[in-house]
This record gives sequence, structure tokens and C-alpha cells, in this order.
Amino acid sequence: MAALARSVLVTGSNRGIGLELVRQLAASPQPPQHIFATRRDPKGPRGKALQELAAQHASIKLVQLDTVNLPSIQGAMQAVGSHLKDQGLNLLINNAGISSHATLHSLDSQEMLDVFATNVVGPLQVVKEFLPLLEQAAKGVGKEGLSCSRAAVINVSSKLGSIGLCLGLPEAPMYPYRASKAPLTVEHSVRGILTVLARLSQDTSGAFLDWEGNSVPW
Repeated sequence: MAALARSVLVTGSNRGIGLELVRQLAASPQPPQHIFATRRDPKGPRGKALQELAAQHASIKLVQLDTVNLPSIQGAMQAVGSHLKDQGLNLLINNAGISSHATLHSLDSQEMLDVFATNVVGPLQVVKEFLPLLEQAAKGVGKEGLSCSRAAVINVSSKLGSIGLCLGLPEAPMYPYRASKAPLTVEHSVRGILTVLARLSQDTSGAFLDWEGNSVPW
């Protein structure tokens, strides 16, 4: 099986889905040549697991990137671009994000702004700054249509982001959702995500899909 992409960048790579994406990409039979694993402080204590993983795979490059800091995003783009030279970046996975357990009664405006800055504005800024590298990769492949092996942006979300699925749910504590997620390990989830990514094409551009490739209502 061909590699998912020649070059991949994953934000929020120090834990959870981001770390497991980097782990499984590096360990795949046909791994990407370049895996850029980013986080706010890749050499800090919370990045120990990522540092150990990078020490085992030459394909993994640690890059500092704070998705709510524009100079940090621009610095990361320059670092990745200088490493890739004229080949461009094939696949950008926006995974970094934060959660909030606030309810309508406990929420304050600053918390709302902080979550939107990280989960909405941040990924948009990352795409904007890395767009020249993605366009460069798309032109260099020599084939039409969208795919992860040519150039693509993947935004990792949650079913809680679906208005259609969440209509009628109580604001908290969402016991059914939490219970339904409990049996699914991050390893199993990421295996499914990578399988779905390999099948993406022009026809699925803009789709909201779950880890099994099923369509999720917006």
C-alpha cells in the first residue's frame, strides 16, 4: 500500500489523538518521509512521550507551534518550508484543541473567547499560513483532484460539533455520549481515522465524517 502522504504535519501532537496519529504514521509499512509533530512546547516535560517517539523515528521532526500565536505559526511554516525545500506539504492535520465543561450557567465570555481562539480561529490561521506549502505540493504531484497524497487539510473535530446530532441533548453532563465513547481506545480510533484519510477524494471535500468514514450531519 502506498504511503498516505509524502509529508504530514500534525498539530497538538503531545498527547491523545495527535500523539497516536504520529505514532501510527511513523510505524506504518509505508510511512511518510516527513512527519512534522507540533505542539506549543515540544521539548517541555509534557512532551516527553513525543520526544521519545521522535528519537525512535528519523522521519519525525518536532516543531514548535502555538495555534493562537501568529508569529509562532509563521515561524513553524518557515521551519517546515525550509526543510521541505520546493516539495511543499501534502497533508495538514489540524488536531490541536481545548475542551470546556462550562454550562450556560457557569460560562463566562473570556472562556468562550479562549475556546474559539484555539478551536476555530487557530486552525484557520494555520491553514492560511501553510497554504503556500500545500499549493506547492499540489502542483508538484502532477495529478488532478483532492487527496491526502496530493494536498489536503483535515480538521479533527467531535460529534459534539454536530448541531444535528446534539439537538435535544441536555447541556450537561451528557452521560450517554460519555458512556458511548468509553469502549473506544485512542489506538483503535486513530487506525480508523487513517483508513478514512486514505479513501478521501474530491468527492469528500468539505465532508464531516466520523472515524469510521460515516457522514455526520452538520
